[in-house]
Amino acid sequence: MTAIQQDHPPEQPRSSDQAPGHGHGHSHGHSHGHGPATPVSTRLRKVIAAVLIPFTVAVVAGLIVLWPGGTPDHKANGRSGLGFDQETVAGRVVKVEEVNCADVNAQPQAPTEPGQDSAAQNGASGQGGKHSVCEKATIEVTSGKDKGRTFPEIVQPNASRHFSAGQELKLAYAPKAPKNLQYSVSDVDRSMPMALLAGLFALAVVVVGRLRGVFALVALAISFGVLTLFILPAILQGSNPLVVAVVGGSAIMLLALYMCHGLTARTSVAVLGTLVSLLLIGVLGSLFIGWASLTGNTDDQTGLVHGLYPHIEIRGLLLAGVIIGSLGVLDDVTVTQTSAVWELRDADPTASRRTLYGAAMRIGRDHIASVVNTLVLAYAGASLPLLLLFSIADSGVGAVATSEIVAEEIVRTLVGSIGLVASVPVTTALAVLVVSADRAPAPGGGAEDAGAQGARTGRGGRGRRRRAKPR
Repeated sequence: MTAIQQDHPPEQPRSSDQAPGHGHGHSHGHSHGHGPATPVSTRLRKVIAAVLIPFTVAVVAGLIVLWPGGTPDHKANGRSGLGFDQETVAGRVVKVEEVNCADVNAQPQAPTEPGQDSAAQNGASGQGGKHSVCEKATIEVTSGKDKGRTFPEIVQPNASRHFSAGQELKLAYAPKAPKNLQYSVSDVDRSMPMALLAGLFALAVVVVGRLRGVFALVALAISFGVLTLFILPAILQGSNPLVVAVVGGSAIMLLALYMCHGLTARTSVAVLGTLVSLLLIGVLGSLFIGWASLTGNTDDQTGLVHGLYPHIEIRGLLLAGVIIGSLGVLDDVTVTQTSAVWELRDADPTASRRTLYGAAMRIGRDHIASVVNTLVLAYAGASLPLLLLFSIADSGVGAVATSEIVAEEIVRTLVGSIGLVASVPVTTALAVLVVSADRAPAPGGGAEDAGAQGARTGRGGRGRRRRAKPR
């Protein structure tokens, strides 16, 4: 009692018109808005650890066993089939001038719009291209052994990319080509805008999230590291894509959640809810991908990967993508639901399990409604060019939905959404069981349960003093 009074000396006197619960509610909001989560008992920590420690050990063992070793085939053979591994140097556009396409032997390009024939296009450009205007860009090499060397680049009138003076470029270098053809424009140098955008993103996260934002950025870097150093190389070396995705995704989940939210019971419950949901996604994805006879080989990128590395199981790659793509949204939902249950219990320590579950589920339903819509729109936005092609072809909805290239995205979206929806009741039920078992009302202990009293000694002391005062 003495220690409590020393901690809160100004709050002892209370006016007669002040509600007894007012100071209690203010102290509650302050302590939980700015302090750590209320710890759970040793018994519950042991139960949670008994589940998560073996899982963590299994993930670490999986990382060790599946960790890629040696040099990947495409590096050992000096080929990738994509041209990304060719030598590049920096370049800059010195000047751009207009020239007659015929004077620089530039042939008219093929029609770029449906229904437009070459004759119409040539007529539009001026008598079969004789008087069409092209751009001649003078490119200077700004790095490497040939720094200062220049070469011309001709741009057709209907080309998608045009140059401007001073523009920074990436140049491909082919040492075995003739001297006048050794350099060519590979891409535009986007380092500055991309770095600026990344800096603005990091600044916004840190300003709003403060220390949590810093941890979130570190977790993001770790997740990217696991993806690039483990998941992708392991798949390229022939490991089962599904197993690699499960192990790598689990490692990302454990590192990201505990780093961002702390080594607490709340985080552990969120991890358990995420695991159950990922298991459901894996089972449903495997079932419906096989039942719908989806091969996963539906675009040029997948076909190129399969052609270069026939040993990679493309169908497993599809399922692995479903699991990894669902992981980020699942983390958001499970952490939110777990925090909601904890805060609801702290706000009303006398609430029953049924009351807690119902209140938390009302929060979860609002979250589901928005997140599921986000998932569907995200996949639709990524597939927008494909949907436009089907719209141009005037195909029926049924024919479009059952074609493999669209059915693959539908299965991906719906399986991930089912796992997302299931994570809400599963995580909520787990969180309710944990907080209820940990803070069961003591026999004859009154309204405040024993666990809550232990976590809120300051408020409990004030409550006893108020009851002891003579009326």
